[in-house]
Amino acid sequence: MLNLSVLLEDGARSVPDKECLILGDLRLTYALTDMIANQVANLLVARGVRPGDRVALASPNLPYFPFVYFGALKAGAVVVPLNVLLTPREIAYHLEDSGAKALFAFTGSPELPLGERAFEAFNQVDSCETYIDLPASPGATESTIEGAETLWKAVDGQPGTFETVQANSDDTAVIIYTSGTTGKPKGAELSHHNLMTNAFISSSLVNAHPDGRDVSLTVLPLFHIFGQTVMLNAALFRHGTLVLMPRFEPDEALRLMEKEGVTGFAGVPTMYWGLLNTVQSAEPGTYDIEKITGNIVDAVSGGSSLPGQLAEDFAKTFGVEIKEGYGLSETSPVVSFNNPRVRAKTGSIGLPVWGVEMKLIDPEWNEVENEGEIAVRGHCVMKGYHNRPEVNAEVIRDGWFRTGDIARRDEDGFYFIVDRSKDMIIRGGYNVYPREIEEVLMTHPEVSLAAVVGVPHDTHGEEAKAYVIREAGATLTEQELVDWAKERLAAYKYPRQVEFRTELPMTATGKILKRELR
Repeated sequence: MLNLSVLLEDGARSVPDKECLILGDLRLTYALTDMIANQVANLLVARGVRPGDRVALASPNLPYFPFVYFGALKAGAVVVPLNVLLTPREIAYHLEDSGAKALFAFTGSPELPLGERAFEAFNQVDSCETYIDLPASPGATESTIEGAETLWKAVDGQPGTFETVQANSDDTAVIIYTSGTTGKPKGAELSHHNLMTNAFISSSLVNAHPDGRDVSLTVLPLFHIFGQTVMLNAALFRHGTLVLMPRFEPDEALRLMEKEGVTGFAGVPTMYWGLLNTVQSAEPGTYDIEKITGNIVDAVSGGSSLPGQLAEDFAKTFGVEIKEGYGLSETSPVVSFNNPRVRAKTGSIGLPVWGVEMKLIDPEWNEVENEGEIAVRGHCVMKGYHNRPEVNAEVIRDGWFRTGDIARRDEDGFYFIVDRSKDMIIRGGYNVYPREIEEVLMTHPEVSLAAVVGVPHDTHGEEAKAYVIREAGATLTEQELVDWAKERLAAYKYPRQVEFRTELPMTATGKILKRELR
């Protein structure tokens, strides 16, 4: 029997008075964090949520996320984290596809009206019975969203203790939505065992600070599996402290590193680029660099390939070498690791982590030697996609999961990514799937055909560009189509660039040749 919530419960038992979460001036101990999670668990049970039911959670990096995440797990429910940038249409799809019975959503702000979007989606989905507002004002009992109930009002009077539901290790703990490379988003079912083991392994790869301090700057979105496992779950396993950042801003990140004595950081390459450029362009004395570099002992990168020059420059400035890993939502996520303090090669995603196997295959699943698609087997591989048996049969065979990522392997067994999931775009660390954008663009009455590819971008790595054939006689402009897509797709998804063409390059069978567009 195993429930992932033991990560928080063990800290509450072992180090109850230690700081667990820091957000600005708010400092929460392990005991208090666990108590509020228990109240959430009691609330869910009172509202009819039973073991195996799905609970959706839309929150940036705020204490609300672990409150609800572990509260739902304690109740035996399955957590469905949602990207905070999703539109009402996209949120409704995730609720319907997962069969979520409850939705917790942060109110947001005028710039990010998440609560309004979530409540609109909730009212469109009959199967979702409970909506709880996570208010922007701490402790608020009245919601700014008409008809919504705040968390603090809902848990008022709920006990601070709860007898955690004991789950089987193979029971689903979390459903992470990902599109793979085609079609609508699919929910990868990750078990308690998947996530617990990956948290253990991620924690084992962290460098210890000489004085025993363990303070992680948590800027990776916790709704994403990278932040969830490598930051939240791994840090709690070590009884570490999480300094939460709802949104990454290089200046604020550097000031938090200095103020809180941050010892560890994980991010996507563009975050490291932002930190480095901010320091290099700042006036002397803006930041206490010696204090920052004296504390940081660990830096991890993932999400997209880390440029070698960036890694070298960062190490010179911050005094710590970046360790690069590789993984996917479907693999909990860590598959391989490239650790310069143990054994590493520049530009590589490293070697498989403990208990995981990797191999290269061709389209027919035959193993190849030097270059091919990465296939993974081990404790990290998901149970499968939620309610997608036909897709599961295509991507999982004899325990092996085919990733869609093309790589080469050298004579020492190190892997090097050649191409990322064929057509997938990685924008600022987020996976953007062209087909989803194309399907939305094709619903515009003046669009005849659309093809989306990734183009280079200085700070985001890649940007989505749409090549579009208009309907005959259409007067649609590039900006009008960008604005139209912006209303229907999350902020990180919609194409910033549009180019109209009279024809698109195609194969003899009518398949668009995206490599020519690139």
